[in-house]
Amino acid sequence: MRDISGDEFYKYQGFFEKASEIALYYGFRPIKTPMLEHKGVFVSGVGEETDIIGKEMYAVRARGGEKLALRPEGTAPIVRAYIEGGMHTLPQPVMFYYYGPFFRHDKPQRGRYREFFQFGLEVLGTQKSIADAMIIQITAIMLEEAGFKNLCVLINNIGDKDCRPRYMRELIAYYRKHVNNLCANCRQRLKTNPMRILDCKDEKCLPFKEEAPQSVSHLCEVCKQHLKEVLEYLDTMKIPYKIDHTLVRGLDYYTQTVFEIVNEEEPKEESKKEHGGASHGEGASGATEDKVEKEDNEKEAALLALAAGGRYDYLAKQLGSRRDVPGVGVAIGIDRVVELSPSYTLTPRIIKKPKVYFIQIGFDAKLKSLAVIEVLRKTHVPIIHSLSKDKLSAQLGSAEKMGIPYVVILGQKEALEDTVIVRDMNTRSQDTVKVEKLADYLKKKI
Repeated sequence: MRDISGDEFYKYQGFFEKASEIALYYGFRPIKTPMLEHKGVFVSGVGEETDIIGKEMYAVRARGGEKLALRPEGTAPIVRAYIEGGMHTLPQPVMFYYYGPFFRHDKPQRGRYREFFQFGLEVLGTQKSIADAMIIQITAIMLEEAGFKNLCVLINNIGDKDCRPRYMRELIAYYRKHVNNLCANCRQRLKTNPMRILDCKDEKCLPFKEEAPQSVSHLCEVCKQHLKEVLEYLDTMKIPYKIDHTLVRGLDYYTQTVFEIVNEEEPKEESKKEHGGASHGEGASGATEDKVEKEDNEKEAALLALAAGGRYDYLAKQLGSRRDVPGVGVAIGIDRVVELSPSYTLTPRIIKKPKVYFIQIGFDAKLKSLAVIEVLRKTHVPIIHSLSKDKLSAQLGSAEKMGIPYVVILGQKEALEDTVIVRDMNTRSQDTVKVEKLADYLKKKI
C-alpha cells in the first residue's frame, strides 16, 4: 500500500473522468458499494477454494463477532446490491460502472499493490452475446484513450452448467495421470479447484498445459453459438483477439466467456527503470539477475493483463437470489494502466495550468484577497498564490520561476480603491483595473 499525490494522483483522477464519460455515453450509470462487506458475499460468490479467498482476502471480525472483509473485487458486491435493491423490477439489463480501491494480500507484482484501484463495468439481466462484446469494446476504447495502441483480447469459453461437468471430468482424469510431476499448489488444486491448474506459471506444470483438454472442445451448442457470436462481434469491430485455451480466470463464478486484455508492446522506459524488470517486493537486488532473466521479465511485463472479466450467469443465485440473473463485466487495473502506458496523457479537467499569479502586499490587501480570488474563480481563470508570503519580491520571484504569464497585484493603495494592478510578465507592461472589471479584462488578455 502506498500514498498517491501530486501528478500521480491527477493521472488516476484523469483516467476515472475519461472512463466515466465513455461509460455514460454507452448508457452505464454509477454505483458505489462499501469497502467492507459481509465475508459471505465473497466466500459464496468468488469461491472458498480460490486464492483470493484462501490466501489474499483481508478478513476482520467486528464487535459482536460479525465476520467482515475488505472487498477484494467488485462484481460480487454489485450483484449483492442488485438483489437487495430489488433491481430485477427495473428495465433490464441494468448497467453500472464503478471505481475505487480494492484489497488483496497477494504477492506484489509489477503494477500490483495490496491496495489497488479498479474501474469496472457490469451488465446485469441479459444473456445476449452482444453484452459481452460491448464490455470488451468499451474497455478497449478506455485503454486506447490512456495511450495503449497494440491491444489484444485473450479470450476463452469455459462452458456452462450443462457442458462444463463433462469437461471437468476429462481435465481431472488427465492431470491425475501427471499428479506426481505437478507443483504442490497444483496437486492441491486438483482436489479443490482443478481449472486453476491451467493458470499455473510454475515451470514444472507448463509442459502439461499444452496437451491438456480444451474447454472449447467440450462446449454444448448454446455455448458454441455464444462464443461464435462474440468472436463475430470482435471481427466486425476490428478488435484483435486470440483464443487462449488455458485462460480460466481466478474466480469461481465465471461461466462461458472469460477474457483478458493485454498490450502487445514493450512497456515504457520509465517503468523498466523503476521496476528493473522485476516484480514488486522481490528481485530488489537487480544486479544479481542475469541478462536473460531481465529480458524475459520485461517481455512478460508487456503482456500483463490491463483488464479482465467475463460472464457470471449463476452468481446471483449463489448470493441468495431466487432466480439466476445473467451478467457480464470487466475490471480495469488502474495501477497498471498508469504505470505501463507508453503515452499516458489523461489529466483531470479541473486541473489547468495557472495563467495568473495573485500577489498581495500588506494586511489591508490580505483582508480583501479571498474576495478577489473568488472573482477569478467565477471567471474560470486558473490561478496560483502565496497568501502566506508578505514581500512583493518573494511573490514575484515565485511567479517568474513558474513561468506564469500574468500577475495580479493587490497592495494597500489598491485595496482602498477597489483596484488591482495586472502585469504582463513577458512585456513588463501593467494596467490598473477596477476589481469589478477584472474578469472582463483578463478574458480579453488570456
